[in-house]
Amino acid sequence: MKIKHFVALGLVAIVVVWMAWPRERGALDDGYPLPERDGTVMAVGSDATITNDNQNFTVRVERVSAQRFVQNVRVRGQTKAFRLVDVRAETSGRIIATPVARGERVRAGDVLCELAVDSRATDLQEARSRQDQAQLEYDGALDLQKRGLQSRVGIAQLRATLDASIAAVTRAELALQRTRITAPFDGIMESRTVEVGDLMDMGGRCASLLDDTPMLLTGLVPEQDVGKLFLGAPVTASLLTGESVQGSVTYISRAADATSRSYAIEVELAATQTPIRQGVTAEIFIAASETTAHLIPSSSLTLNDDGIVGVKSVDSNKQVQFIPVTVVGENTSVNPGLWVTGLPDSVLVVTHGQEIVFPGQTVNTDDSWSAAEASR
Repeated sequence: MKIKHFVALGLVAIVVVWMAWPRERGALDDGYPLPERDGTVMAVGSDATITNDNQNFTVRVERVSAQRFVQNVRVRGQTKAFRLVDVRAETSGRIIATPVARGERVRAGDVLCELAVDSRATDLQEARSRQDQAQLEYDGALDLQKRGLQSRVGIAQLRATLDASIAAVTRAELALQRTRITAPFDGIMESRTVEVGDLMDMGGRCASLLDDTPMLLTGLVPEQDVGKLFLGAPVTASLLTGESVQGSVTYISRAADATSRSYAIEVELAATQTPIRQGVTAEIFIAASETTAHLIPSSSLTLNDDGIVGVKSVDSNKQVQFIPVTVVGENTSVNPGLWVTGLPDSVLVVTHGQEIVFPGQTVNTDDSWSAAEASR
């Protein structure tokens, strides 16, 4: 074995012996003893000087009380028209007029597309003449029957001829009426697929008519939240275009979507002066249930050794306690914070410094700073 190998083994042995050599407990590497820690922690006001020595920690506290809280279910959705219908032709013919422009508002009965009459008017005139002839023949047969000169079979045949002529007149009138394709309800003509001169077959699409009174919001609610909803629940929504709208829940599906396992909902919006377009992305907040909760600063939340979310509070004996909580909402208005449940009606919460205290410590509390902050 070479000399360098003996040297390396010797160095390793020295390091192992040095690490395993017993040392006096509580001493630093330089030989100085560690200072004793005081178990008392003092909570002081915001105007107090925060010290970094090991004798006295500084924490802040705030007294919070239970308040009425309406829990919202947040859903991502979009706007939708109450109705969007394709208006189609019931007969064939050549387009001779399109009196309504795209995007124009129409009333029920307004003509959207007009077809050429062609021979439909003469067909109606012919049918009416045949009806008059059948009527005269039938009346004459009835007169002969009174004098015993007409059988009941002949009367029945003439009556059938008269009824057939009346039906022919009705069909001719309908064919003539169907040359004018009209709006079935009030709305906006969203699109038109034909122009003057086009030949339209029976069932061809003339236009799309959109009914925007009222507008709707649609979305999918996760299965864990659908049980919190009810018909008529108030709704507020923020549209991607910047508008804020209100409404109420009018429909909750009973069957889940096979892919997402979510339930479809519809919200009927209140009338607004600003027109709302279909298909705009919306963030929907549905008032699901009312409960009692506490509004606390978000900085108050902490974790215990088991990873449970909670807050640290001070009881009547001035001892720190850890209380598990459940976050049920967020407040982003004038007084931001988190809504939580699981706390007593009134509790003194440690808002700053909770990470350096632990349950069982005795503290001195001074929450006068929180009253000063509230008065600003």
